[in-house]
Amino acid sequence: MDHKILQTTRELIDEVGYPALTVDQVATRAGVGKAAIYRRYTSKAEMAFAATMYEQQLPPFAGTGSLHGDLLALVRTFHVRMATPAARQLAPALISELAGNPGLDTRFQDTFLAAEQAAFAEIIEQAVARGELAGTVDPAMAHLLLLGSLASALYILNLPVDDAMVTDLAAAATAGITALADRHHNDPERAAEPR
Repeated sequence: MDHKILQTTRELIDEVGYPALTVDQVATRAGVGKAAIYRRYTSKAEMAFAATMYEQQLPPFAGTGSLHGDLLALVRTFHVRMATPAARQLAPALISELAGNPGLDTRFQDTFLAAEQAAFAEIIEQAVARGELAGTVDPAMAHLLLLGSLASALYILNLPVDDAMVTDLAAAATAGITALADRHHNDPERAAEPR
């Protein structure tokens, strides 16, 4: 049933666009009750976000052998998801809904963003283990440096993001994460401050 709901959501977004999409349309076409949808998703925006960007789990951590390589692989995966026409329609609506719905914001933080930050934590941990980083960096900051920049480019600045830009974003994030690790390593009091 989950797959059918998400597949139907994607089809309808392609046909009518996100603004015209309704939960009723999805329920009717998928052959499920609206209650079944609302048990899974708190809103149209969450359902559409799951369908367009998160139905597939993040790929398992491949470990390219370098911080830059790992960040580049991750941002390329996200670029494919985030640059679709459906995602470009949905992101502004989701951001607006998150701002006005604390429950949805908490759910979003605890599910989607937690999974993304776990991927960054693993990348950072491996870079520390290889000796590439002087110490650990808050995964939320690494997430902001890389995927926050990608989201801004796609959804706010409306830039034509190609692989060259994605590669540059990974290089900039690598430099930023390395600088933060060095800063925290050289200033233990700063590293211990709550964020």
